[in-house]
Amino acid sequence: MRVTTKLIPVALLPVVVAIAAYGWGARAVAARGAAPAPAVAAKAAPARAGSGNAGAAAEYPQLKGAYRFDENGWIYVHLHGSPEDIGFQHGYLLAPEIADALKAIEIEDVHNTHHSWAFFRNAAEKMLWPKVPAEYQAELKGIVAGLAAHGEKNIDLWDVVVLNAFQELPGYYVPWYDEHHKTADAAHMTSPGNCSAFIASGAWTKDHQIVIAHNAWTNYVDGERWRIMFDIQPEHGYRILMDGFPGVITSDDDFGINSDGIMITETTMTQFNGWNPNGIPEFARSREAMQYADSIASYVKILNKGNNGGYANDWLIGDRKTGEIARFEEGLKYTRLWTTKSGYYTSSNFSSDPKVTKYETTFNPNDPETSPNARHKRWLELMKEYKGKINARLAEQFESDTYDAYRNKQGPDQRSLCGRNDYSARGVKIWGWGPYYPGGTIQAKVTDSALAGKMQVFAHMGPPCGKNFYAKPFLAAHPQYDWMKPVLRNMLIYPWTEFQSGEAAKH
Repeated sequence: MRVTTKLIPVALLPVVVAIAAYGWGARAVAARGAAPAPAVAAKAAPARAGSGNAGAAAEYPQLKGAYRFDENGWIYVHLHGSPEDIGFQHGYLLAPEIADALKAIEIEDVHNTHHSWAFFRNAAEKMLWPKVPAEYQAELKGIVAGLAAHGEKNIDLWDVVVLNAFQELPGYYVPWYDEHHKTADAAHMTSPGNCSAFIASGAWTKDHQIVIAHNAWTNYVDGERWRIMFDIQPEHGYRILMDGFPGVITSDDDFGINSDGIMITETTMTQFNGWNPNGIPEFARSREAMQYADSIASYVKILNKGNNGGYANDWLIGDRKTGEIARFEEGLKYTRLWTTKSGYYTSSNFSSDPKVTKYETTFNPNDPETSPNARHKRWLELMKEYKGKINARLAEQFESDTYDAYRNKQGPDQRSLCGRNDYSARGVKIWGWGPYYPGGTIQAKVTDSALAGKMQVFAHMGPPCGKNFYAKPFLAAHPQYDWMKPVLRNMLIYPWTEFQSGEAAKH
């Protein structure tokens, strides 16, 4: 039974709206270049499969037992079986959302990097694809086949691979490429640096078990689309419950649990520099770790094998079997692991290993004004104040916190744990966010050892602080962001909602 609760003392406006996918229009296949053919020939697209899936499953047996439903702003999707079947189900059930997401990523990447979409597709085919493990190659091909079966015939494999690498190609590969190729008119690209998360255990939590929470920060173009709750039951490895982005095989923000009790989240390291073109894509490594890890050590081992430097993160990891928690800081040249059974690790886009900070970032850890450091300070205040009391309910409040520890006043703004840069005349220069840039906290998730044992999480769609975001009046007030107009949408606030693996639609 799903319990929907409203636990945070902020103005929540649970407005239910229909999410209409943007039509992408015809894109000439010839302009794309050749790509491997889908595993299943495209047929006339039937009605989208939802919780009532019998008709579609009769036509496409791969869909049997797969389903989706909408709840409080989230799209819950159950996928299961072989890699090919999981991919097909993913592509078919989320076809309109994937097409819409791909349009948004293409507009962003081309505008921000000064590179063409063909440039990214070439990187996907020549650099990333040969390094993707066979299991996930099969799943990605399955997504393309599912899209084609649903009628999305103008999306091919290289588009889907670029979509899966949308966190690592623009902010990690492009700066490396531009530097090594002396690119004329190179854009000033920085690695992403935004999210707020913590993990605690032992003496810091109310029941001495693990509590883990995360709120995702990104631009509102991506953020409004970051609304998938994936329940994946693969034929090999552990079952996964994670949030995610349409068409992407890993969580990517990241928050998830597996059926062996591994609990993970992360935040990116601000101003990280590094890329290994011969490494394994981060989206494949992080998915494999979530699917196969049975301990903190195995999670770290899988994640770090073939590290390409893409999407360099501070990973917060818990093992509910032992109560142990960890921070794994994964640079490209330097990595470091901290573990404890009684303590906490917080994360807000600051690096903790002096070697990583000095040699792999340009981040200044001593500037108290900047967002990562102000949020770091606020995390330390909260951990001290609530030692021995932390539970899932408090975690929801932490992820909704609007106190600016630099200004010593309530926000929300670009420095609060739950951030709203669209309220800020200053912006965040180190991330390339100008004044009133439409970015900030876009959703949040919480779980603890007891919930994870039942494969349950609480999730909040929309920023759990501030008000609804409305695109039209925002663009009227800030025309410098008009380039986002085709893909910037309203982002509404919903209540905290419980999700569980194997959950069926209520209607």
